[in-house]
Amino acid sequence: MLRNIITKCGGKRIYDRLIAPVVSRLFLGQLIRKTGNFGSTTWLGYPIWQNTLDLWTIQETLAEIKPALLIECGTNRGGSARYYSHLFDLMGHGEIVSIDVEKLHELQLPRVQFLLGTSVDDTIVATVRERVARCGGPVMVILDSDHSEAHVARELEIYSAFVTPGSYLMVQDGVIDIVNSFQKQGRPGPLPAIRKFLAQHSEFALDQERCDRFMVTHHPMGWLKRR
Repeated sequence: MLRNIITKCGGKRIYDRLIAPVVSRLFLGQLIRKTGNFGSTTWLGYPIWQNTLDLWTIQETLAEIKPALLIECGTNRGGSARYYSHLFDLMGHGEIVSIDVEKLHELQLPRVQFLLGTSVDDTIVATVRERVARCGGPVMVILDSDHSEAHVARELEIYSAFVTPGSYLMVQDGVIDIVNSFQKQGRPGPLPAIRKFLAQHSEFALDQERCDRFMVTHHPMGWLKRR
């Protein structure tokens, strides 16, 4: 109703630029509180801890890009790797390398290679590089490990080299730089790292439509497309 009133008064641009973002942020705050930040979200019984709207956007992107290899930094309990694996089962194509510094699951999935260690470790990166070299198709990357600016910046520099043209480098949880309850004093999150990366890497562009597709997201500025 509010949008209709403003639009009739010739204020669509005002609504889109000023009011809609505020409404989206308020709704996101309520959604985070109501769901415990999606802490109980599961995929076929396994904890996945993801905004379900973001999961849908990822599904659409995987179906569009059809990556031969998906690199996931941040396994956690393995719910997201299981989700991606099942999507690849339905698609009949695709493998996953999932990396975490801790092993918090006992999953064994045919399409997934789990690597134990920090995503920026030389040995881990060498293993990933070898998988990329022999995958024979599009490569997509999802960064969802340590969300500090410094760590994300290092991951961006390393893993951007593996993303194939037309595919995506996705940076998760920029929401921590926006929602007050997530912010840690003196510890900026992904958004500053993303901004600096884009300023230095013209081969990547922000896909704003994909970021805003459902208006409510945990990954603002998260979809970076390789030209």
